[in-house]
Amino acid sequence: MNLLPETQERLNFLVRVVSKEIKHLDYADSQAFGASLTLERVEKLEQDPALALTLEAFTSRFCRLQDTLGDKLLPALLNALGESANALLINLNKAEKYGWLDSAEEWISLRQLRNKMIHEYIEEAVILHSALATAHQKVEVMKVFAENLMLQVQQLQE
Repeated sequence: MNLLPETQERLNFLVRVVSKEIKHLDYADSQAFGASLTLERVEKLEQDPALALTLEAFTSRFCRLQDTLGDKLLPALLNALGESANALLINLNKAEKYGWLDSAEEWISLRQLRNKMIHEYIEEAVILHSALATAHQKVEVMKVFAENLMLQVQQLQE
């Protein structure tokens, strides 16, 4: 496909950013979950600033990759394919239709983890622990989606 230079530049930039974000998320994930992250450790988070910082890094990088994929790379890729970029759910449904994403609904549920990891932790260690454990289990879902999008960008440029 013959892409405009600015479209090609934007897609290449976003692919580089996503690649770096995956690398940083992998590192944060290994740091946060290398040792068992128990509910007891999360309940004592205020007394463990190192763990709090590690979990903050994981949460931040998880959310950042989600934002870059759903709010930037996916719409840019859809535009490059001649699709109009729409609201996130519509774009995710298109990604599912193209086979880049297994489930738009699962992606939306991953986005809902944000509030649990960022806002609810102030009062509810159980909610935070559950959200962190779920996010840890779903890192691979985000990485597969990212890889599918990056592969599609590469194929567009061949």
